[in-house]
Amino acid sequence: MSDTKKTSAPITPSALALLPLFVFLTLFIGVGTYLTLQGVDFAFYQLPAPIAALPAVVVAILLSKDSLNRSIEHFMRGVGHPDIIAMCMIYLLAGAFAAVAKASGGVDATVNLGLAAIPTSMILPGIFLISAFIATAMGTSMGTIAAVAPVALGIAESAGMSLPLTAGVVLSGAMFGDNLSIISDTTIAATRSQGCEMKDKFRENVRIAIPAALFALVIFAFNSTATQMPETGPIEWLKVLPYVTILILAVSGMNVFVVLSIGILLAGGVSLTSIDNYALTDFGKDIYAGFGNMQEIFLLSMLIGGLSELMRRQGGLVFLTNLVSRIIRIFSSTHSKQANGRASELGIASLVTMVNACTANNTVAIIVSGSVAREIAEENSVTPRRSASLLDIFSCVIQGTLPYGAQVLLLGSVFNLSPLDVVANSYYCFSLAIAAIVAVFLKHPTRKATPQTDAAL
Repeated sequence: MSDTKKTSAPITPSALALLPLFVFLTLFIGVGTYLTLQGVDFAFYQLPAPIAALPAVVVAILLSKDSLNRSIEHFMRGVGHPDIIAMCMIYLLAGAFAAVAKASGGVDATVNLGLAAIPTSMILPGIFLISAFIATAMGTSMGTIAAVAPVALGIAESAGMSLPLTAGVVLSGAMFGDNLSIISDTTIAATRSQGCEMKDKFRENVRIAIPAALFALVIFAFNSTATQMPETGPIEWLKVLPYVTILILAVSGMNVFVVLSIGILLAGGVSLTSIDNYALTDFGKDIYAGFGNMQEIFLLSMLIGGLSELMRRQGGLVFLTNLVSRIIRIFSSTHSKQANGRASELGIASLVTMVNACTANNTVAIIVSGSVAREIAEENSVTPRRSASLLDIFSCVIQGTLPYGAQVLLLGSVFNLSPLDVVANSYYCFSLAIAAIVAVFLKHPTRKATPQTDAAL
């Protein structure tokens, strides 16, 4: 994270600045839940999320004390934040890869390979491990979901598995890898903001994540009995090649944009060589169709990015950080050193949780919470690796359980499911939260009074 923080004037905390967020949540989740109770099919798609975000943006602009032009400028800066733009580009490339790979027959071929390789009793654990491995190698949950979700959907439909549970398995594996990957932007933000080494944060994380993953695997294994198993035909390796290549490139640590671009070109090459009358114009149309499939998530990410920036400038996020910091300091003044450490750790977890709920972006949440979290940790002898681990863990937990989070929305669009159905089956995220809270109350390392513990990367 850059150290070039030039603040022209301090931001005044304001609870009112969070009103736009509640407007959006009321419209999006409230309307979707109401229609679900009324028995409406695809209830959460009756009011598209980008449309629900528009009134919230209007409210945020009206609350601003700046001029209209200045408020719109701030909104556009949020829309154009590098994290938002990067996310949107991943959407486009992921959509294009999914569309082109499907047109080439790659999805069906990979489903066939998956059914042949994974035992009937281990279908869901197998999907989880594949998703976790790819996400750890690529450092992105979005890229993982884009690559694995279409294949998992095909396997679930062929084997008669529960679609919501299968979507939850893919989400669980993707968030596992995103949390642990040393090339993930969340890991980079967490370690730099807390001043610890990547390897130290990874070791701290593994002790919490592995038990949670094992618990989730047990749940998936008990629910992996297929109602029927389709016959598997010969494996068409040429059509599977784009997926295999993505896996290999991901292991090598190649940039996700390059990985998805190569996947698109390979899938298009397979179509051009194996499908009669498939021309370059068809290839172009499939790419564009994939772009279109990501339209809703693309627009929502941009609007949420702009909304978050308006709330930040109006003091909404500062209000949250100050509130948590104040509560912790009040609590810490009357308890033992060990109790103070636990309170601080829970406070750090609560802080990033609330900010993530506002921003729907785990990387941004870590960046926003990082400085306050480090100050709290230093005051109460919490090690940098511990605070970095908690920031990353709880940001991933919340990102994997937000009905309006990008990962959940992407899976919902691929599986044609309500976001709440996907979230309800995110068992790894639930078990990770429990494991992390248990870890807070167990004996844990405290910061030693040496300058070496504060060494930056």
